[in-house]
Amino acid sequence: MAKTLKQEFTKGLWKDLPPFRLVLGLCPVLGVTTTMENGLGMGVATTFVLCGSNLLVSLLRQAIPPRVRIACFVIIIAAFVTVVELLMQAYTYPLYLKLGVFIPLIVVNCIVLGRAEAFAYKNKVSSSVADALGIGIGFTLSLSLLGSLRELLGNGSLTIWGDLSYSIIDVVPSFQPFTFATQAPGAFVCLGLMLCIINLIGK
Repeated sequence: MAKTLKQEFTKGLWKDLPPFRLVLGLCPVLGVTTTMENGLGMGVATTFVLCGSNLLVSLLRQAIPPRVRIACFVIIIAAFVTVVELLMQAYTYPLYLKLGVFIPLIVVNCIVLGRAEAFAYKNKVSSSVADALGIGIGFTLSLSLLGSLRELLGNGSLTIWGDLSYSIIDVVPSFQPFTFATQAPGAFVCLGLMLCIINLIGK
């Protein structure tokens, strides 16, 4: 039975939540989530690429030869990643520098390529865009949540955006930042904790 646009959108917010339910796209999840701002920025960039590539793949699905479809998907995704890269350099350059190589690596992100192959190539435009938007928002929320946890534990504060911040130390002066959380091994530990919590909620 065909799913409605609402179902296609909402599945990415829980049932097919990329990092925590499907356990996909872990490279940027572990690499950039040292702060909430980084997670949010990476999530928004990935969502833009997801929506653009799903839209174009769905529009061109009848014209793309099956034998070279993966190569065509990569070219389409790379075009949108280039657009994101240029926009970030123009308008959010400090964030672009923080995210570094992870922006170009969106091209080979298994979430983006997977949605093009498994969904957009087989479905109409409206469903493909709804799918991409849901998966993208779910991915953005996941990265932001993990980044917030690591930043709060590791720094004792949370920078929402720019100068807007929240400090645990102001509320609990005895709090000692757990700097391990902002380091590479801490990313695995925090991700494991989040996976545990999500699985418990799922049951």
